[in-house]
Amino acid sequence: MAYRILVVDDEKNIVKGIRFSLEQDGMLVDAAYDGEEALRLASQNEYSLILLDWMIPKINGLDVSKRLREASSIPIIMVTAKSEDIDVITGLEYADDYLVKPFNILELKARIRTVLRRTSKTEKTGRFRIRDLEIDFIRRTVFVDGKEVALTAKEFDLLEMFAESQGKVHTRDELLNSVWGHESTCDVRTVDVHVRRLREKIEKSPSDPRYIKTKWGVGYYFD
Repeated sequence: MAYRILVVDDEKNIVKGIRFSLEQDGMLVDAAYDGEEALRLASQNEYSLILLDWMIPKINGLDVSKRLREASSIPIIMVTAKSEDIDVITGLEYADDYLVKPFNILELKARIRTVLRRTSKTEKTGRFRIRDLEIDFIRRTVFVDGKEVALTAKEFDLLEMFAESQGKVHTRDELLNSVWGHESTCDVRTVDVHVRRLREKIEKSPSDPRYIKTKWGVGYYFD
């Protein structure tokens, strides 16, 4: 499933940069340049998440967020230059996350993935099953050949990310930012260690994996 994102910002260069980066990850991106257009598009389409600037024309982002919250529980990340503590506190009353401009696009993408994983859990039912591997996203349990396999929290987070983006190659930096967080002091070797341990637990032949495969010189993907 491709995520559909609405980017709301009156700075067209910012919208263009975000759109290009998210589309590279296979997401569908719509854009709105003022609050009225944002509300109109949100009422006409189903979005996985909205990136919302505070200081936009016609209806400011905070009021847009309030109106959206009255009608739905759509995930919202405020992306704005307003950086005072009171602004952040107020924004988080109506948004799932808050990012201050200027921002690093990798940090924005990591936050998007984190919010999407967290909010999509309420929509998941049943289990993900492929060959002899079975994942219960709600209970955070994993089974191989019907037998439960004990994973650490980070191992499960990695597996969950792979399973939700089958076929997409993730760089080690992407996995590190998404699973460990952008403020983590870990390095990419941590990813390699966890992938190795995960393979040892879910693969019948860890040296010749069927699920988590390596794209040499790039990263890892779920086949």
